[in-house]
Amino acid sequence: MKVVVIGIGLIGGSMVLDIKALHPEATILGMDANENHLQQAIDLGVVEKAGTSEDLADADFVIVSVPVDVALVVLPQVLDAVGENTIVFEVGSTKLPICEAVANHPKRRNYIATHPIAGTEFSGPTAAIKGLFQGKTNIICEVEKTTFKLQEKALQLFMAMGMRIRYMDPQSHDKHIAYVSHLSHISSFMLGKTVIDKETEEQDIFDMAGSGFESTVRLAKSSPGMWTPIFKQNKQQVVKTLEEYISNLSKFKTLLENEDYDAIYQEMQSVNKIKEILNGINIKK
Repeated sequence: MKVVVIGIGLIGGSMVLDIKALHPEATILGMDANENHLQQAIDLGVVEKAGTSEDLADADFVIVSVPVDVALVVLPQVLDAVGENTIVFEVGSTKLPICEAVANHPKRRNYIATHPIAGTEFSGPTAAIKGLFQGKTNIICEVEKTTFKLQEKALQLFMAMGMRIRYMDPQSHDKHIAYVSHLSHISSFMLGKTVIDKETEEQDIFDMAGSGFESTVRLAKSSPGMWTPIFKQNKQQVVKTLEEYISNLSKFKTLLENEDYDAIYQEMQSVNKIKEILNGINIKK
């Protein structure tokens, strides 16, 4: 088995670590615009050596794990170079712009649009870990546009990694992910900004920060280079979710100003049911 990973960060790096664990005989090649990342990945054993565009022609799997704006350029070039038996998957957090970019490519059938819902706030080759995808959901879009023998090869690999497969159209994916992922990151970044801005006035503020604050701003450690293109590509859906979120914050502020604590209690109690929803999701996993 020959695997080429383009973009050796958390997702791409973790994928090839799992592939190596499942298929010790596999040859894992890496390509990355950042030469330091590529060398780091080789030194860490995430990949064996650098790959080239020529390696794409006879690869079994090609993983495109680059920022979503870069993927719009790289993915068509990758499809140009792959062979008949190569399956290519891109793993970014937006799917509609990516699918549209290759909709009319003559080798569209060699591509499967995926989004593994897994990750941490860390990036780069050092962030790659084995078992990251165990029990995680992998959203697949437009599976019918991938030739059957190649989609089967990809699905078998995803399930061997322990992923749950969910099918969704690209528009629905981008709408739903704006709520449960993109908005979460914006909230984390802006909470971190609010506290950092205040910290310039009050040096002791971080001495009072507990685990609740730490867990809430964890995502603010994520890479701006990765997330800015995501917000750009999914602007319409992200703006809509922000409007709804800001409306809820404004309502809460008004209740507090009006000292309507019964209403505040009811608001929070109504949201407590999220525990049951998330517990149910975890049980299904």
